Amino acid sequence: MAKVKTLYQCQDCAATVAQWAGQCPTCHAWNTLVETVSQPIGSQKSGGGYAGVLPTRATLSSIRPETLTRIPSSYSEFDRVLGGGFVPGSVILLGGAPGAGKSTLLLQVTAQLSNQQACLYVTGEESLEQIALRANRLGVSAGQLECVSETRVEAIAAMVEQVKPVLLVVDSVQVMQVEALTGAPGSVGQVRESAAQLTRLAKRTGTVVLLVGHVTKEGALAGPKVLEHIIDASLLLDGDTGGRFRTLRAHKNRFGSVGELGVFAMTETGLREVTNPSAIFLSRPDSVAPGSGVICTWEGTRPLLVEVQALVDTSLGGSPKRVAVGLDSQRLAMLLAILHRHGQLQLGDQDVFVNAVGGVKVTETGADLGLLLACVSSFRGKSIPKEWVVFGEVGLSGEVRPVASGQERIREAAKHGFRHAIVPSANAPKKPVAGMTVHRVDRLTQVLEIFDES
Repeated sequence: MAKVKTLYQCQDCAATVAQWAGQCPTCHAWNTLVETVSQPIGSQKSGGGYAGVLPTRATLSSIRPETLTRIPSSYSEFDRVLGGGFVPGSVILLGGAPGAGKSTLLLQVTAQLSNQQACLYVTGEESLEQIALRANRLGVSAGQLECVSETRVEAIAAMVEQVKPVLLVVDSVQVMQVEALTGAPGSVGQVRESAAQLTRLAKRTGTVVLLVGHVTKEGALAGPKVLEHIIDASLLLDGDTGGRFRTLRAHKNRFGSVGELGVFAMTETGLREVTNPSAIFLSRPDSVAPGSGVICTWEGTRPLLVEVQALVDTSLGGSPKRVAVGLDSQRLAMLLAILHRHGQLQLGDQDVFVNAVGGVKVTETGADLGLLLACVSSFRGKSIPKEWVVFGEVGLSGEVRPVASGQERIREAAKHGFRHAIVPSANAPKKPVAGMTVHRVDRLTQVLEIFDES
């Protein structure tokens, strides 16, 4: 057997040294040397050159791509984020803060899939008895699911060769270790080399490898950040541990869109799918208070109705506060400046707090118009009519710009009982929408006039 040699490589300049040091001798950066596995000794000829067989070359036009046969996970929201299901041989990283529900979701998925396909659940943080207790608490029927408590990557690879599972879950990658490395589990070298070996295993055997990675308060743990260039898909399960809803979003996906959003509800029996997220985010009271409005954002391939709340109050300190929860705080400051310049509304001495109800995070610019209207509503103490829905991007010169999939958003709002929509002129439908009155606007001042006349 070839002898394995380990080196220490700088993460800044890629220089290698035989022993670890606090400072890189080449670029003089501190704490950047990470233990890595070098090429096995004796794998090259003494005279240099490549000793193996060269791979076969082919022109791109001669390649006939085969249709990917995806493996459904039995959860439509999970499949939506993946792009239609698991792709054989893919490596997926599921990240999230402790308590978000990663292990719960994966136990439910593997339990359902194990009834038709062979699955292997590897846990390095819990005992098999703890896994069984969780399954009993969730009411999961996992009679065919094989579980093992192991942290050695070499042993896991041997078990995969023997069992040949369709899906391999490794919970979590932070506790995996390669015997050739001397670093502690969770170190950058161990995490990266463990993921690299599991990736080669997935490509060779066609097994879907699903890695679990924890995210700390700073969000800069070695697992998810170091592995993003190795894996095929990076998913993040987000949500307040004290809240009910969890959102699953893809930050990288080689086999699907990165804009898809899956919504789950945490219950006593585990995570349950929310097939109509707009309904849960629109649980509004009969009498709407000032500062509350509804926007229609676009998440992946479907529209999503979200309630946006704003509170504008006189600032008691020297510097007014600008706080955004679920929205971009920097964009909020820019929109308030646009409102002052082109809407003639001075909020420089006011504290502004905005929130996206339900814990959802709105990242697109289509929420600009609804956010500004909510701020105006709170400042003037006048409620936005409950049957209104607003969307559109606001430019620096006060113009209202169109957004993608405008007509689909209008139809989604009409389906949920909204009767008036304030939209950019370019997004107005060519044919009337049944039960919906569409107000076309080109400037921010037009939106304020419509609001004053309501």
